[in-house]
Amino acid sequence: MKKGVVIRFFAWLLAVVAVAVVFAVSAFFYLCKPVSGADEDERGEKISVVQGDSVRDVSKRLMDLNLIRNDRFFYYAARFHVFTPKEAFNLRTGTYYITNKMSLREIYSTIQEGRQEYITVSIPEGLTKTQIGNLLEENKVCDGQKFIELCSSRDLLEKYHVPADSLEGYLYPDTYFFTPGMDEKIVIDTLVTTFFDRISSIPGLKDLEPEKLLEKLVVASIVEREYRVKDEAPLIASVFYNRIKIGMGLESCATIVYIITEIQGLPHPDRIFNRDLRIDSPYNTYKWAALPPGPISNPGLVSLNAVADPPKTNYYYFRLTNADEGRHTFSSTLDQHEKIGNMISVKK
Repeated sequence: MKKGVVIRFFAWLLAVVAVAVVFAVSAFFYLCKPVSGADEDERGEKISVVQGDSVRDVSKRLMDLNLIRNDRFFYYAARFHVFTPKEAFNLRTGTYYITNKMSLREIYSTIQEGRQEYITVSIPEGLTKTQIGNLLEENKVCDGQKFIELCSSRDLLEKYHVPADSLEGYLYPDTYFFTPGMDEKIVIDTLVTTFFDRISSIPGLKDLEPEKLLEKLVVASIVEREYRVKDEAPLIASVFYNRIKIGMGLESCATIVYIITEIQGLPHPDRIFNRDLRIDSPYNTYKWAALPPGPISNPGLVSLNAVADPPKTNYYYFRLTNADEGRHTFSSTLDQHEKIGNMISVKK
């Protein structure tokens, strides 16, 4: 072969290689660019990665939502950890917020590092499991009805050593950071685990056997629904324990409300009537002197501390006497209690 032919061949070969390299580099940068230009509106989508998903599944999902330019390119970028040469791509479960303004590297890093979208949910003290379930559904954390049903799961009750028919009372009220579409069991585990973590610092509760802890929790759940001012919670707890000692009914209107709203499924009553005090239910503390079979709310630290070490008092009654401040007047006898009631009626 003549020398000139060889030179021309290699020249053409180099040209083809150069063109291929330029094309490959251009294609690489093009595929890594965000799918939308600077003049387009930003659009975001929530991408859920669940247990069992593969990189192919996720890349296809991103492609279907028009968040990446090519699903195969994303797959191979992850497969050969293009953006993290020293670290293999790790597909982390969770929910991610991806926008059309994010580059492929940014999307890759978001999932690789597990930078999930979190939902902040504050659960107030005193809510019931039904109210918590509704709150979680409103915030798109999980299915509220399934959450409520699982709170009575025998498997979960045994797992947490709860000697009751429900996890009512063990769902600790706090501020949580959840992700959208969570498994209801994981949400329950988060709340219940937090409950046991919190009481581990309360001397009067942390070492109790499950049955004794449940008894304390029942009283705490009632105190939670009765007190309005923090410093009165221990006094209200003392009233209930004094009544228990003499076999007197707790006579808490909060238990009647629980029957009406949670058991009968009716709206929250504006007032309690005498007929309500005769409802035949083990939660009716006007009809039965025994403790209700389970908590009527999910109490916070104030109520839990109040029942852990209630003060020694001779109080058996309390009545709201300052509605603006939420303060009660405590008394030792029924006569004193009725006199306070009459004084309030006269002032009105």
